[in-house]
Amino acid sequence: MTGTKQSSSELDRRRARILFRAWHRGTKEMDLVFGNFVDNNLKDLPDSDLDELESIMAHEDTDLSKWIMREIPLPEDLNTALFAKIIDFKPDY
Repeated sequence: MTGTKQSSSELDRRRARILFRAWHRGTKEMDLVFGNFVDNNLKDLPDSDLDELESIMAHEDTDLSKWIMREIPLPEDLNTALFAKIIDFKPDY
């Protein structure tokens, strides 16, 4: 699935890779969560947030889904401002 509104040709290599990975998670739900968040925020994220985003997206979709849906508590190392922005993000359709 890809619902991105961005062209990766406009992005540096790292951001293009993150954009692709955000829209190709493995589950449709996580594609929508991460894909939409990345579409709307990727260009403005500093390198430190890109590092954190890559680390977050390295987790399994099943775990991410449970954390995002607040079915289970976030591990302390993921309880960050960036992860809160991901959880709270609502795309404009």
